[in-house]
Amino acid sequence: MQRRTDFLVIGSGIAGLSFALEAAEHGQVTVLAKKRLDETNTSYAQGGIAAAVDRDDSPATHERDTLACGAGLNREDTVRFLVESGPEAVRRLEDWGVRFSRAAEGGSTPWDLGREGGHTQRRVLHAGDFTGKEIERALLAQAAAHANITLVEQSLAIDLVTASRLERSAHRGRNVCYGAHVLDAATGEVATYAARAVVLATGGAGKVYLYTTNPDVATGDGVAMALRAGCRVANMEFFQFHPTCLYHPKAKSFLISEALRGEGGTLRLGDGAAFMERYHAMRDLAPRDVVAHAIDHEMKASGADCVFLDMTHLKADFLRERFPNIHERCLSYGIDMTREPIPVVPAAHYQCGGVMTDLAGRSDVERLYAVGEVASTGVHGGNRLASNSLLEGVVFGRAAARDAARLMKDSVSIPPLPEWDSRGMRPSDESVVISHTWDEIRRLMWNYVGIVRSTARLERAGRRLALIRDEI
Repeated sequence: MQRRTDFLVIGSGIAGLSFALEAAEHGQVTVLAKKRLDETNTSYAQGGIAAAVDRDDSPATHERDTLACGAGLNREDTVRFLVESGPEAVRRLEDWGVRFSRAAEGGSTPWDLGREGGHTQRRVLHAGDFTGKEIERALLAQAAAHANITLVEQSLAIDLVTASRLERSAHRGRNVCYGAHVLDAATGEVATYAARAVVLATGGAGKVYLYTTNPDVATGDGVAMALRAGCRVANMEFFQFHPTCLYHPKAKSFLISEALRGEGGTLRLGDGAAFMERYHAMRDLAPRDVVAHAIDHEMKASGADCVFLDMTHLKADFLRERFPNIHERCLSYGIDMTREPIPVVPAAHYQCGGVMTDLAGRSDVERLYAVGEVASTGVHGGNRLASNSLLEGVVFGRAAARDAARLMKDSVSIPPLPEWDSRGMRPSDESVVISHTWDEIRRLMWNYVGIVRSTARLERAGRRLALIRDEI
């Protein structure tokens, strides 16, 4: 089955939807979601989106904080493009219907700005403590109402269709992306989508780790497809671990936002002693990699299963109003954050590397774009500054759409694309084998390629992963 569209967007988070809403002014857009449309990393983002919108702040200060947090491994031109685009990105989100929390009358900004680790200013716009869910709601509503956008759920992209798999001579040796093979999870059929431009907005790969804040859909599909298509992939070792994930046997991947520490939360050991002052001058507001390393070190030194985030010195009414989602979820597990500290542990959170792109989201393969967490623009360096991820999604999603719009003006026709070839494939006879393999990979990655690494551990992981690949 073949389907045609002008722009094929694989992924329905902030990056993919930002691209779709901009590109829809120039042609037909099809957005594919692996599961539900709102099952994205964006939906699980709590803290907010960083932008220099306060009169006491500036893009230059935002840039300095980003570079400091990235350990000097960022691309400075990309960082500058991101932070200078921030205020306009916020305005665009509000145009699309996003409702950020407002400040009291008479302040220096209309928004209630939060502060998170690594930031020297309050610059994090938020919608309570469910910012990502609010952004996802607004953008999906806009996309659903747009006549040029088609939203498709339960559709898993399997592989890209490129010129290298067609008759290469017809393309003068160039590698061009013309579409993708997509599995319909409901019917089991594989459709072939042809498009003028294909956009990878598939998010990260957090589920490669045993403990992660990411949903089950974050399995690195976009990076794998791009690599097979001939794209360069960079900096995959720069995987960020969020310092505070709720530690509870029934709490699956529930993030405890960094915004809690931004409002004065203190990390403590089991005996109540604060410890971050021994690791960084910013103490509990140090960059995420510093805090995650500190917690990991303290847990290993004491043999403890977790540390504790203490908010009890703040007013209960403030906590319930500022963090309604986290307060309610903790209560469901018998933890009252207004009266007792929250048990927390680090967890895999954000993929800073990915498919190499330029400022317009272009990859090494023509007509193939990558935006958001799947891309490696160099903006994050070795460690992402808190709340720069949502900003990255909207800024680079819109930039890629502006660039892709020019493809509507060329006269290049899309060649006939091959149907999916299932020869040599067979259904797995035992699902338990797949589950066991996935579990083995996740445990191996957590133990040997986690927060603290060594050459010996990495070599052991490499050997074992090679064996697992051979078995598969």
